[in-house]
Amino acid sequence: MRKLVAIREQQVFGVRPQRTFRQAATKFLTETNKRSIARDADCLKNLAPFIGDLLIENVHMGTLQHYISHRRKQGIKSSTVARELAIVRRILTLASRIWRDDNNKSWLETAPLLEMPKWEDSAEPYPLNWAEQARFFSLLPEHLQSMALFKVNTGLREQSVCWLRWEWEVKIPELETSVFVIPGRKAVYEDGIWPGEKNKEDQIVVLNRIAREVIDKQRGKHSVYVFAFEDHRIYRMHNTGLEKRMEKSGTANRWWLQNGTTQFEAYVWS
Repeated sequence: MRKLVAIREQQVFGVRPQRTFRQAATKFLTETNKRSIARDADCLKNLAPFIGDLLIENVHMGTLQHYISHRRKQGIKSSTVARELAIVRRILTLASRIWRDDNNKSWLETAPLLEMPKWEDSAEPYPLNWAEQARFFSLLPEHLQSMALFKVNTGLREQSVCWLRWEWEVKIPELETSVFVIPGRKAVYEDGIWPGEKNKEDQIVVLNRIAREVIDKQRGKHSVYVFAFEDHRIYRMHNTGLEKRMEKSGTANRWWLQNGTTQFEAYVWS
């Protein structure tokens, strides 16, 4: 009887049907097409015991506090908790602005404002010294050595190095050198879409002496990409193999941020 009344209210009066956050999360996971969907699913598994059975209109900062406190007691970084809450915010935004039922009613009237936690718990960065840099570089396979050396001498992001294409090279005969002009906006290639730089503007990469030496050694190895391994583009530099070598070199849990010099800048993430 209750179900019949609810259906009548929805059809006659346009009453919004009650839905749980678990239902909304399921819709999000099944309909969203993104590379990080598996990671999003893991985040939602952490959230499920706390808000999964709540009605979506009851998910807000008040009901999320127990989850936030629990994760903090676990020693989870505030950046990780913020990333998980961002998925909640995305689902609630879709429920209020995009998703519609058969009566053209949104799943949620208004998405609440979610405040991201910031506990000032990020580690302080510091650079590797020359000895640490040399020890780490010596343990890398040849193709990663070249990429890492190029990276620290140009200041490029990881994906820019991985995607670097020969067609982006522009010769400057007057100076007997060349530069790379990396497109900032999305460009479609046979193997996918180059995401471009964050500011959507083309980026000119000036090569110093060491960067030029790296480029010259890469010529002829692959027809499309400057850096490749076994005739394939390298999708990531920072992988499990690299992390194992970092541990072996005594520079575990560090990663680099380039400053245009030959020194290898490392940051502590843990």
